[in-house]
Amino acid sequence: MSSTLPTPRVIAVVGPTAAGKSDLGVHLARELGGEVVNADSMQLYRGMDIGTAKLTREERGGVPHHLLDIWDVTQTASVAEYQRLARARIDRLLAAGRTPILVGGSGLYVRGAIDALEFPGTDPLVRARLEAELEELGSGVLHARLAAADPDAARAILPSNGRRVVRALEVIEITGRPFTANLPGHDSVYDTVQIGVDVARPELDARIAERVDRMWEAGLVDEVRALEGRGLRDGRTASRALGYQQVLAALAGECTEQEARDETVRATKRFARRQDSWFRRDPRVRWLSGAAADRGELPRRALTLVERAVTA
Repeated sequence: MSSTLPTPRVIAVVGPTAAGKSDLGVHLARELGGEVVNADSMQLYRGMDIGTAKLTREERGGVPHHLLDIWDVTQTASVAEYQRLARARIDRLLAAGRTPILVGGSGLYVRGAIDALEFPGTDPLVRARLEAELEELGSGVLHARLAAADPDAARAILPSNGRRVVRALEVIEITGRPFTANLPGHDSVYDTVQIGVDVARPELDARIAERVDRMWEAGLVDEVRALEGRGLRDGRTASRALGYQQVLAALAGECTEQEARDETVRATKRFARRQDSWFRRDPRVRWLSGAAADRGELPRRALTLVERAVTA
């Protein structure tokens, strides 16, 4: 496909972890004269490389990647702040005649970047009370409360992610509506094609287990130990990242390293199911097989899908 062919203003590559999104994003960027904009919430953090499967500079193949390594691990993530940064980067790329390729599996971040999504404000008193309850009761109790008030939100948010559970409960209390009811319809602010990378559950589970093994072999424990010295344990968002949370527990003597490794596999499989469920609810996502048997055809099929979107 010629790089001179008109393309949609934005292309988003989405789907569960370990499906093959990052490699496809690089391929599309090369073919379409584009640059990658990260939409993985944990790849925003500096130094969180191995555990987030962040592409190395060599793997990026010369394609510019934006919104990687921009936050310290002590900074609390904010979808609203990410939205501001992502929109500014997308607009800059469009003005330069480049195609933004949004790549990531953080569903709310993807929607924040490309959709007409406004985030409810915050109430310091409500937030402080919920955070005190989180500290006293634990995230599991608050997640159960969220499940009763908004089952869809509870399915999308990990029970261990206390910060997001608190935010969802805060929005419910402030607005008097379910957290998910505050998400508008699927109205894009950019002409966007969303490509979902689909891998059958057994194969995806196997890939996740292999990826965790590679992370341990690549030195994830040493990476977490180094980041602990930079305040990771105090980072309200970064310390909850898959793999990092489990290794921190092992370093604190709360479990063995093997138990941390096994729990990372289990937690990542659960997370992948939540990601898949989130993106399946969006009728705009066009799914393509990322299975091993189809991997060689995935880039061609993705380019064909983009071309059809242009000529439709």
